This record gives sequence, structure tokens and C-alpha cells, in this order.
Amino acid sequence: MEFTYRAQAKYVPMSPRKVRLVVDAVRGLDVNQALNMLRFMPQAAAAPVSKLIKSAAANAEENFGAERENLFVSQIFADEGPRHRLAPYGGRFGGRGRFKPIIKRSSHITVVLSEHEE
Repeated sequence: MEFTYRAQAKYVPMSPRKVRLVVDAVRGLDVNQALNMLRFMPQAAAAPVSKLIKSAAANAEENFGAERENLFVSQIFADEGPRHRLAPYGGRFGGRGRFKPIIKRSSHITVVLSEHEE
């Protein structure tokens, strides 16, 4: 029977497209290897993803007695969170009398860790 350990970060103030660049790089890696890789990534999304993987690993160790060396990132994805439109004047005036609002995007990041089969 395979156990999975899951953690979620909601309302991360970053667009999901930017987070997915980082998330796709660490999918399938061992936890220690993924954290090491995230440490040296220049993207701003690396910090919340790293924090989330650490949290999931800590949950697995503390609550279920799993070994950190046996864990790997089996699933990780970034979904779209709510968008925040800056109203009423948050935006730019476009051509032909139009108004282009500034939309602040957020994302929900989910990570699922699994243990290696022995």
C-alpha cells in the first residue's frame, strides 16, 4: 500500500504561469534533490514552492513516521487562485478611449509526496 503526503499553499500572490515554470522543474525528483535545486533557482516562485515541499516532508515525518530520504515529489501543480482587480482607478488608459485594468493574479500550489517502492 502506497502512502501519499499532501500539502497546499493557497492565495500565493504570484501568477500561476510563473509558478508552473518552477513546479515543472521539480516534479518527480527526490525531496532533498528538489529542495537543493530550488535553493539556486533565480525565480521568485522558488521560495514558496520550497517552503511547501518542506512542509509536506515535515508532515510526513512527524505525523506518519516516514523517512525523508524515501520521499519524492510524485505530483505538484499550480492552479489559478482568485484575481484581484484594482478598482476604480487601478489601470491604464488605452487607445480609443478604452481602459485597461490591472489584474493581480494569485495561485494555489499543491504538492503530493510519495515513498519509493522497495
